[in-house]
Amino acid sequence: MHPTAQTHNHAFPPVWASAIPEVPDGARRHDVANKQLADWVVRIALLTRPDEVVWCDGSDEEWNRLTTEMTDAGSLVRLDPGVHPDSFLARSDPDDVARMEDRTFICSRSEADAGPTNNWRDPADMHTELNALFAESMRGRTMYVVPYSMGPVGGAISQVGVQITDSPYAVISLSIMTRMGDDALAVIGPDTDWVAGVHSVGYPLRDRDGLRRDDVPWPSNPVKYVSHFPEERAIWSFGSGYGGNALLPKKCFALRIASVMARDEGWLAEHMLLLKLTSPAGRAFHIAAAFPSACGKTNLAMLRPTIPGWDVETIGDDIAWLRPGDDGRLHAINPEAGFFGVAPGTSVQNNPVAIDTMRKHTIFTNVALTEDGEVWWEGKTDEPPAHLIDWRGQYWTPASGTPAAHPNARFTAPIEQCRTLADDWYEADGVPIDAIVFGGRRASNVPLVVDTGDWEHGVFVGATVSSERTAAQEGRVGELRRDPFGMLPFVGYDMGDYWQHWLDVGAALGSGAPKIFQVNWFRQDEEGAFLWPGFGENSRVLAWIAGRVSGEAEAVDTAIGEVPAPGSLDVTGLGLGATVLQSLLDVDPVAWLEECDRTEEFFARFGDRVPGRLRDELARLRERLAGAGAGADAGRDEVAA
Repeated sequence: MHPTAQTHNHAFPPVWASAIPEVPDGARRHDVANKQLADWVVRIALLTRPDEVVWCDGSDEEWNRLTTEMTDAGSLVRLDPGVHPDSFLARSDPDDVARMEDRTFICSRSEADAGPTNNWRDPADMHTELNALFAESMRGRTMYVVPYSMGPVGGAISQVGVQITDSPYAVISLSIMTRMGDDALAVIGPDTDWVAGVHSVGYPLRDRDGLRRDDVPWPSNPVKYVSHFPEERAIWSFGSGYGGNALLPKKCFALRIASVMARDEGWLAEHMLLLKLTSPAGRAFHIAAAFPSACGKTNLAMLRPTIPGWDVETIGDDIAWLRPGDDGRLHAINPEAGFFGVAPGTSVQNNPVAIDTMRKHTIFTNVALTEDGEVWWEGKTDEPPAHLIDWRGQYWTPASGTPAAHPNARFTAPIEQCRTLADDWYEADGVPIDAIVFGGRRASNVPLVVDTGDWEHGVFVGATVSSERTAAQEGRVGELRRDPFGMLPFVGYDMGDYWQHWLDVGAALGSGAPKIFQVNWFRQDEEGAFLWPGFGENSRVLAWIAGRVSGEAEAVDTAIGEVPAPGSLDVTGLGLGATVLQSLLDVDPVAWLEECDRTEEFFARFGDRVPGRLRDELARLRERLAGAGAGADAGRDEVAA
């Protein structure tokens, strides 16, 4: 167990239990085996004062009842059943459309444990503030109790949790994204650890002008918090209904809290897709890949290979939990049961599997609506329809000058509807990982693909990933930011300690550790055009990675790692000239030395918590780049002579 790990105890506001003795209808459920859970539900009900309490069972009847109620209230729009059966459109408040990184807090007992990349608040102070905000926040509403399992119910790598919410939108979304309901509740025994989540949209049923706010699934509250209590294994979210802020099992539990659990217990909770790659010879390779949000994880997870004989099957598109197995290898599961994908840019041409997956039983959020009851977003078709209702519910034409769908519009669909789903998704003990891939959105510097050589250098590469911001993140789109392991907003403790944990896991695995690679689909020429076609053609890069794992693909050394040797990367039929391919794999020593300077500045943020082995990797990289630069200068001098 990690030295800072402590027995968790979900914080209760006891004053409410003593001051208000009556319990809202439904709060007590006598068949709950875990006394702490039963007590917690009652106490949250006493705090929030809902009109009734409903324990969610995950049934079809429950889905039909909630979606009908929301449709009748106007907070959902039922789509054309001939095109999207059992599917709905939801619109959020325009002020509540993405994760709130500036309002997201890690409330560890020690500020130092949160680290410089997280917003920290003292847990006692935060609980005091949250108790005041949540007091009577659900009056006039229903409080839903949602038990769920992350991963197969009862699986070796799975974890369980319970979310309390007053948002039916959150409930129906959780029924897609998790194994939710009575089966999950049944495995929470008297001594079972579980993660607690409390969520409220935080607004009264009437707004400040006295008007009902039933026209949207969640109103926008001026006060918003997403607060994590690592030692308590608890999450409290107030004021937002957006998916990443309201669906607490997703980023909040599966990454921020789970990363602390993983540190304490010797495993990894990562922002990674999982896929199964099968070669023409029938050999299967399991690959985990980390990318920042909206950088192509879903497209890669659902990849349709363009090279003959290769096959890709989907295991997960966003989150992976990886645990050392008895065989000395790293095994992984996708703890989710659905996709919460970015819709804009998704089309039949670039991701037919995603389009097919969302054909039914899907919730679309902040997309546009056609006159025929169909959904639309930018990139779905080459030309937009002549008339739409946009994501704000307003009349829209191509001349409106605004996006019809929000750039971060989403679809929520069951993973079992994915036609490329691998049988491996059902493996309770996970799949053995052959390769780990780190990627980001870089217009220059980072080659198409690099074999990092060994675990320590691979961890260094993961720790120094930079990517251009996308619409899924706060900040100016296109701005370059550091995003180690694609986990910058999601590590629930100090990032330097997180890097050390990765080094420790690799050391424990030894020769069983997967190989680590870096990829970049987004390198551009001087005119800003992408050099690599991407999408299905990325299968060529995966095939080279598989060749490196099996010892069959050749590579050449560079200062930053090994890149494909001439002829080892299959580019048949792509029409890439030698100059373009060279540009895709080029390593500029001068530009990379500047990158090292930026890395050193980045490391300085974490002080002495940066592992010494990563500082050593940086020093060795500088030496290799200096030597490569001297060699290039000598070559240029020889040519000039």
